[in-house]
Amino acid sequence: MKITFYGQNSLAIETTGKHIIVDPFISGNPLSKDAVSVNDLKADYILLTHAHLDHVLDAEAIAKNTGATIVSNYEIAMHYQAKGCTVHPMNHGGSWSFDFGKVKYVNAIHTSTFDDGSDGGFPGGFVIEGEKNIYIAGDTALTMDMKLIPMRTKLDLAILPIGDNFTMGIEDAVIASDFVECNRVLGVHYNTFGYIEIDTQGAQDAFSKAGKELVLLDIGAFMEV
Repeated sequence: MKITFYGQNSLAIETTGKHIIVDPFISGNPLSKDAVSVNDLKADYILLTHAHLDHVLDAEAIAKNTGATIVSNYEIAMHYQAKGCTVHPMNHGGSWSFDFGKVKYVNAIHTSTFDDGSDGGFPGGFVIEGEKNIYIAGDTALTMDMKLIPMRTKLDLAILPIGDNFTMGIEDAVIASDFVECNRVLGVHYNTFGYIEIDTQGAQDAFSKAGKELVLLDIGAFMEV
């Protein structure tokens, strides 16, 4: 499994011959808009954790350019279905077996509205079981619900927000990695703008002190899981 970072919570996942885009906010992100071409991205599926603009900005364009299926909560799925996109609606606690693996839509504590103020349903995260098992937390606070994940799934990687202010910060992310029982973490949702700028070396030191690995990727860089 190959995971490429496009800034904020935007990821490309390649697994079992399929291409998955997560929360595409690229063309409006000052850190990625000149480094990544939305029109060049490959996608069979687009996973959206919630409706905020910094997670869905390029979803419609990518879906229509590639024919990808948008996977998200019911409200977000219906929003994009009305725009002519192919969708697969989910809701919290539900799972579905796709051709790249099994996906479970899990709880997140955050808000979720589209940029025009319309309803984006409740936010969530995704647990993917397949070639490798990963947890995409989305934007969330630290929550006891995370302890439910390792009761069903042994994770190879946890993808956690670390920017603080709008989501959990470093200290809570370390605890979250304990809750999900995964010591390898890919940090996301940081340094895009002032509210979520962090000390990246301090963040990595905090994880290292706890006996864990925090991976922080440059825009366009990738890791293997």
